[in-house]
Amino acid sequence: MVGAEMREGAAASECSTSMRLGRAAFRGWFDPREIPHGDTTVENVGDGSVRISGPCFGIALNPASVRWHAGRRQVAIWMGRPSVDGDLITNSEESVGRLVAAIRDVDHNEGSTVRGHFCIIYLDLEAARVTLMTDRMGVFPLCYSQESVPRLQKFLFSDRADSVDSEAGRQLDEQAILDYVYFHVIPAPRTVFRGVRRLTPASRLVFKDARVELKETWTPRFTGEESSAHARLQARFREIVERSVAEQITCDRFGTFLSGGTDSSTVAGMACRITKRAVPTFSIGFDQAGYDELEYARIAARHFGTEHHEFYVSADDLVENIPGVAAHYDQPFGNSSALPAFYCALRAREFGVSKLLAGDGGDELFGGNARYGKQKVFDYYWRIPTKLRKVAIEPIVLGIATLDRLPVLRKAKSYVQQARVPMPQRTETYNLLTRFGAENVFTPRFVQDVDVLEPGRLQADVYGAIESDSLVERMLAYDWRFTLADNDLPKVTRTCQLAGMDVGFPLLTDDLIDFSLQLSPELKVRGTTLRYFFKQALADFLPPQILRKKKHGFGLPFGYWVGQHASLSLIARRSVQNLVDRRIVKHTLVDDLFSRRLTEHPGFYGEMIWILMMLEQWLAAHCGSFVAE
Repeated sequence: MVGAEMREGAAASECSTSMRLGRAAFRGWFDPREIPHGDTTVENVGDGSVRISGPCFGIALNPASVRWHAGRRQVAIWMGRPSVDGDLITNSEESVGRLVAAIRDVDHNEGSTVRGHFCIIYLDLEAARVTLMTDRMGVFPLCYSQESVPRLQKFLFSDRADSVDSEAGRQLDEQAILDYVYFHVIPAPRTVFRGVRRLTPASRLVFKDARVELKETWTPRFTGEESSAHARLQARFREIVERSVAEQITCDRFGTFLSGGTDSSTVAGMACRITKRAVPTFSIGFDQAGYDELEYARIAARHFGTEHHEFYVSADDLVENIPGVAAHYDQPFGNSSALPAFYCALRAREFGVSKLLAGDGGDELFGGNARYGKQKVFDYYWRIPTKLRKVAIEPIVLGIATLDRLPVLRKAKSYVQQARVPMPQRTETYNLLTRFGAENVFTPRFVQDVDVLEPGRLQADVYGAIESDSLVERMLAYDWRFTLADNDLPKVTRTCQLAGMDVGFPLLTDDLIDFSLQLSPELKVRGTTLRYFFKQALADFLPPQILRKKKHGFGLPFGYWVGQHASLSLIARRSVQNLVDRRIVKHTLVDDLFSRRLTEHPGFYGEMIWILMMLEQWLAAHCGSFVAE
């Protein structure tokens, strides 16, 4: 039975004090020590949120973004569009029953039958058990904490790390700050708060008997189908892409991001084909040489006949929006294209669009990033017999200093130096923290309290767990974790959320993921030709100029602007200086960055200023008094 009012007493008091939503879509707690008999209560709150509570739990949620079903002995809430056996889950009792059965089946099966983009929270009050689940790519995040304090044994959860309630108060994890400077984001399972974790993609967590149990619900298995049936594969691919785009068209007034790349152009073109009308498309440009690619977006818009809108982002726009975008994230986030993505979504909202379709995922499924071709070239070195490499090549190429005088031999030396570094460490050749050295960025006390090698171990663990002998396939699966789940997807989802916009990722459907796993590595990256199959399959669909262009996206010319724009330079320099005052970074770093490095290479070193600036902007909004011990 679902009651109309919250229960009186301790449980109701706990709900009312610890369930203010803030920016969260949902947040809740569960105390399983003792479950007395009592009703599950649902209450509509004056701020538009819903509170579901009982004698052992409390959940607050925003009904505009969360679906839910509450009964006497169970509660299910979810975000996104989960499906079971092809049927989307609704909040009807029958549909939720199918979802609950699928969740329970995970205990007995290798994987999960729940498909789609989702996060799910299921409270089984009969069994005193909480289950959390995420989709394959982690589109919808889930954060949690297990807390033991006097008289309480609570499990806490939310879609945001900063909304996981804590009786003891939140404390920053200095190791997470190091991770942030290394990755420019904080990869799961760590969050910026001590004791608060984030589920990795394709995970199921069970909390029962005061213990947390984690299990993978899906593991990518690359089957590498041969290319003999090339035409059949292309037809099937186009059918899946069109269906995947159609499934994401869930409202009348939708639009698409359009950077002018192959992925966003494919999504925009398919949307026009499906709806048989001019779909609104939105692009961002920059008045800076080498950064503006609006011409490619215009080519795609003309080719498909979209209702095209384009806007230029300026340094003044950054000054105005940097604090708000930084503060909106639940933890520090340093992807510099977040600002252009936000501005694009904001402008789309002003034109009456309520949902945008994004092209994220095509590169990572079908081999579109330049590093895939580059690392294949380096990997050829490992095919040379070990004895020949160690005895003949390396002593000559690396041991004779005079070789540096000849450009060709200098390149050979650089090749060997990079190629002999094992994967995935080799991909971090140009990592900013590695280039500077942690001891030259952070204060001695900060370095003493963290493990500077931990980010590399996390990367090696993820890369080593991927089940494939192919370099390309292992890099793809590695990017699903670090590039998509931890970086690009939060960039788009959080900035769209801030702009009041829904977002969908049609190139990351389970059907397209499954299809990509069947393609051989050579169909994805043939030699050093990127996304070979993707472009072949869409050769008569996409404009030839876009098929030939190099990937760019919404890159931001921050490093150039910060040296030219007084207000932007001021906010950047003050932010980095504040990190000195917080005893996080060394005071010598400020002058080194702004006086020397920025002049040498504004694009490269400007990124370091950006990530430090966004760290300080987040700290100022969330933890203003924090000083590293």
